[in-house]
Amino acid sequence: MSAPARVLVVDDSPTMRGLITAVLSSDPEVNVIGQAGDALEAREAIKRLNPDVVTLDIEMPNMNGLDFLEKIMTLRPMPVIMVSTMTHRGAEATLAALEIGAFDCVGKPGPGELRPFGDLAEKVKAAARTQRQFSQPTAAPTPPPSVADFRVGRKIVAIGSSTGGVEALIAVLQKFPANCPPTVITQHMPPTFTKSFAERLNRLCAPVVQEATDGARLEIGKIYLAPGGERHLQVSGASAPSCRLVDRAPVNGHRPSVDVLFDSVAELAGRNAVGVILTGMGRDGAAGLLKMRHAGARTLGQNEKTCVVYGMPRVAHELGAVEQQLPLSAIGEEILKMTAARKEGTE
Repeated sequence: MSAPARVLVVDDSPTMRGLITAVLSSDPEVNVIGQAGDALEAREAIKRLNPDVVTLDIEMPNMNGLDFLEKIMTLRPMPVIMVSTMTHRGAEATLAALEIGAFDCVGKPGPGELRPFGDLAEKVKAAARTQRQFSQPTAAPTPPPSVADFRVGRKIVAIGSSTGGVEALIAVLQKFPANCPPTVITQHMPPTFTKSFAERLNRLCAPVVQEATDGARLEIGKIYLAPGGERHLQVSGASAPSCRLVDRAPVNGHRPSVDVLFDSVAELAGRNAVGVILTGMGRDGAAGLLKMRHAGARTLGQNEKTCVVYGMPRVAHELGAVEQQLPLSAIGEEILKMTAARKEGTE
């Protein structure tokens, strides 16, 4: 058995530090080696203790979590998991942190929540194992092709992602032109965060990006992000494909689940679809992507070198669900090649 993941907990609330410590200490593979109440204490603790992972509060005195995260990523790159309030403001700050290079995020628990911090211990262990080079700067995005250069065929694109998915989705979707194929996405993310993420993607990308709503018709030039929370995203309607939000139990521990989305796309679109599985913990989406491939869809997976966590793409690859494994920088362009109309009319 490998050594326990060594964690530094940073939060200005003693109560919250105690709660996070208790949750993490209940896992024998995690060792909380220290706590800090602000960025100044955290800086000294990082130097003294050399933790594998830091959990970091967004809002702190002296220096906020975002500013401190930027310093960590510049001076001593390491895995950081952000701990945020479940508010619009908290979601915006957390998304900015994920773009800066934070490994993942968890929401602070609400009153009476039975399972505070969800899978925080699993995220800490995954962060400690990651081989990602946190010091590598993100390459500037290349401009998307113009509308005149791209004509979409009869294709639906379905994308699934989890840990590391914020950066990965931005990198992929910024390659899309304004007239991109209809695209549906399930990204594992806490409730309230997905609306902010959709708004952020809409500002950063040429197509229209929106949080999916029940009954929303799939249209060229639009991207639909599954809302976090209590329902799964599916597609339905052979003559007029649309989003469907369904009440079902979690699948693979997730709601929304990538497998649920991919299963529905396989059934509805078959060969007229492209499935893409990006960075993420666990195996959600692997079986669904295999169903898509068996139904005739084209399928892509992110390669190990560019994944924050090579979990979901690895399982999909091992199952034979992935037609091609590609670096993140090549996936957006490959999707466009697979969905472009090849002659007069549509493919």
